[in-house]
Amino acid sequence: MKILSALGRVRAQKGRGLYVADDEGMLGSSRWGGFFLPTDLDHVYMLFEFRRVQEAAASRLAAGRATPAELRAIEAAAETCREGHVTGQRELFDRGDDDFHLSIAIASHNPLLVESVREARRLQRQSSTIGLHGTVGGHAEEAVVEHAAIYQAIRDGDPEAAAGAACAHLDNTLEDYRREIQRRLFG
Repeated sequence: MKILSALGRVRAQKGRGLYVADDEGMLGSSRWGGFFLPTDLDHVYMLFEFRRVQEAAASRLAAGRATPAELRAIEAAAETCREGHVTGQRELFDRGDDDFHLSIAIASHNPLLVESVREARRLQRQSSTIGLHGTVGGHAEEAVVEHAAIYQAIRDGDPEAAAGAACAHLDNTLEDYRREIQRRLFG
């Protein structure tokens, strides 16, 4: 069920049960579902490459466009990540991480970036759930610090620092992912 859920093929409706999507995607067809293979390392690396571009753009735009309410949402999401890490609650960390990246996209005021970030995060969850059983190495502590740097640059209205911090975060996350793959393959 966990894998089907990560693939966007099943959802639970409170009081109504589980619903499994048909080939057309009752839950909404994946734009990239026919292309992206979450178990293909080349595809996973391409996804990181794509995320680096989109998240740098979203952060750059958010630095110039974020409203006070959007800044609070970004800060709250970063705090949720930190709390999840400190308390060892992986689900809380993951929720905060998703909210953090989506809040930045929302603060960019570009609906295309919002949807592409949402879709890329969904694909990232697929590859993590299938390939790494829901874990992405030990990058959580560093991610908390990197999220704070991204938030500060956005809050300070510094587009280039925000984009640079986002790129550094994605580069470090990819490197952690590679290390975890190496560890699993070669011990």
